[in-house]
Amino acid sequence: MEKQTKHGKHPKAIEPFTLLLTVATAVLGALIGMQLIVTLGITASTSIIGALLAMLIARIPVAIFRKYRSIHRQNLIQTAISSATYGAANSLLIPIGIPFILGKTELIMPMLIGAALAMFVDSFMLYRLFNTDIFPASGTWPDGRATAESIFAGDKGGKRAGLLGLGIAGGVAGSIFGIPMSAFGVAFIGNVWALAMFGIGLLIKGYSMPVLGVDLTDSYIPHGFMIGAGLVALIQVTMIIMKKKKKDDGDASATAEGSAQEHSMERKSKTETSCSLIVGFVLYLIVSLIVAVIGGLITEMSVGMFIGFIIFAAFMAYVHELIVGISAMHSGWFPAFAVALITLIIGLLIGFPPTALALLVGFSAATGPAFADMGFDLKAGYILRGNGSDPEFEKDGRRQQFTSAMIAFGIALIVVLFTYNHYFAQDLVPPVDKVYAATIEAGVSGDIAKELLIWAIPGALLQWLGGQRRQLGILFSTGLLLTYPEAGWAVLAGLLIRTIITKWKGEAAEAPISILAAGFIAGDALYNFFSSVFSMKKG
Repeated sequence: MEKQTKHGKHPKAIEPFTLLLTVATAVLGALIGMQLIVTLGITASTSIIGALLAMLIARIPVAIFRKYRSIHRQNLIQTAISSATYGAANSLLIPIGIPFILGKTELIMPMLIGAALAMFVDSFMLYRLFNTDIFPASGTWPDGRATAESIFAGDKGGKRAGLLGLGIAGGVAGSIFGIPMSAFGVAFIGNVWALAMFGIGLLIKGYSMPVLGVDLTDSYIPHGFMIGAGLVALIQVTMIIMKKKKKDDGDASATAEGSAQEHSMERKSKTETSCSLIVGFVLYLIVSLIVAVIGGLITEMSVGMFIGFIIFAAFMAYVHELIVGISAMHSGWFPAFAVALITLIIGLLIGFPPTALALLVGFSAATGPAFADMGFDLKAGYILRGNGSDPEFEKDGRRQQFTSAMIAFGIALIVVLFTYNHYFAQDLVPPVDKVYAATIEAGVSGDIAKELLIWAIPGALLQWLGGQRRQLGILFSTGLLLTYPEAGWAVLAGLLIRTIITKWKGEAAEAPISILAAGFIAGDALYNFFSSVFSMKKG
């Protein structure tokens, strides 16, 4: 007999009416994601679009559509459309575009199989790791918070809706004038130290060339920083798992909501977390073995190199998703393209052959985006379900979201399978694939290895000094890997305004500025989504 909770039963992802809209929105999300990634090189967030679509359907004056007035069904629909968008574009189309550009079309299907398996493992890992000490539910996860506040506003109205509407209007207006309002909004709800380093990194990267005449990318400084910070982050994760005593999480920058979450629902145990990490790595080993075998690498490598490739590919996919997840949780931005490029550069330095490198970077690129996106979706669900105040309801809701995401990923795989030839026949591939292919063809030298090693040291030190909660090295490296100085100014300006307001109003200001921040992020997402679609049509 199904257990009742104080919130009642959570809607099921596989109930016919919900499943029908899940499939429809997943197809739509997959097509939007693929078109955007090949024409503009980016993937817009579709979570809020999915939520708005469900809200609109709920207003249709027909009895059967009233079911979509449930905020939890709306959460399932937005989970499906965002999963399909990132799954089709980032996790599937980017990997298979690499062998196509290299002229190794025989590797497209092996790569698609490997990327699809990696995508499913990626999401499974976040599902298992959500609400652990590594990826706490009280983490910022900005896109998730923005989606939840949008759904709440549509459901409840009142003062919350007014504040959110004001924030959305500000987000749209700022975006029209070229201000990165998502970065500005994140500054009001994220970890102050982490975001300060992120903003500084963005400014250094953005102005190093025009002001100092130094291209950081040519010297591999951002890549070196991320390698060092990433390795230390991995050590910090291991240390968290190894600690026997539960540490007090008190973070000076945590919001009142975050504090309430910690008391309402216990995080997963260290044993569960360590088991999830071990299972994930084993799954990546299995997937990398499958990719290597069906990709024909056994005929191109010695037995020792073949085994080394399998272990290295699994390890880098594992590290890639952790780095991307940490960046997304704290800032809402994740350097998935750049970290996959780092994986490729290290593979080149090791000496793997071109075929292996194509599969390696595709496999790495397939992990991370789905991981981060599921973090956003589960955060939205966590807020909508009462921040864990009803543990059984929260667990069931999270399971239903995971089911919706898996269905959406399956739909995304089918859409990609039947449409990728249409894009490739027109020479339409994700632009980042041309970077990966050019890097494979050009190769790297020992001098690059030296540069990476030199700059890995300060990256490692910064990450170590900041600790696991602040993630200074990862966020600073993320900023260095992105060329977007306007976002740097937006983040630092937001942090300054946040500091002034909280000093003036105290704790009473936290809830209103959090809702406004969610509005800024939602407005930015809506503007960028529709402007991207409009640009796509014009092109």
